[in-house]
Amino acid sequence: MARIVYAMLTSLDGYIAGPDGDIALPVPEEELHRHFNDMMRQTSIALCGRRIYEAMRFWDSPDRETSASEVERDFAHAWRDTPKIVFSTTLREVGPNARLVQGDVENVVRSLKSEADGQITVAGADLAAHLARSGLIDEYRLYMHPVVLGGGKPYFQSGLSLRLRPLGTESLTQGVTLLRYAPAG
Repeated sequence: MARIVYAMLTSLDGYIAGPDGDIALPVPEEELHRHFNDMMRQTSIALCGRRIYEAMRFWDSPDRETSASEVERDFAHAWRDTPKIVFSTTLREVGPNARLVQGDVENVVRSLKSEADGQITVAGADLAAHLARSGLIDEYRLYMHPVVLGGGKPYFQSGLSLRLRPLGTESLTQGVTLLRYAPAG
């Protein structure tokens, strides 16, 4: 059975995007980028909401092969090699190695979790909140940047109530602190 991990970069005040919806957090430099490359390679399936998937489609571009740095090319390969399930009611098609799901998120994810092995990652606060309410997330990873955005899209959706137990912390480059939690009960 797979483990589902919700992992996102966040500001100290808990936002994954700024007030205008843009990712206003610092871009990962090489060492931090390598951490995320390793995490992507360890991912057996990536679950994405529409907004995060559209932002990540950047990594599907063939331009990433010629104009990017080595660490970016490595991430692009890992991204393209990882099967993706995209949950959206508005998208009509998705790119390579991706499957579009437009309904019954909970049953699709329960099935994936029971049939897959390894780590399934979740990207997108709305999708993560839906899965959290269904008790499907096994671990929360908050990559906290030492910046304050003052508002925007929160890591934890408003109204979501969870009891969590700490699994550990790790200091990473760029002043980022990884906070890991699991459901408490």
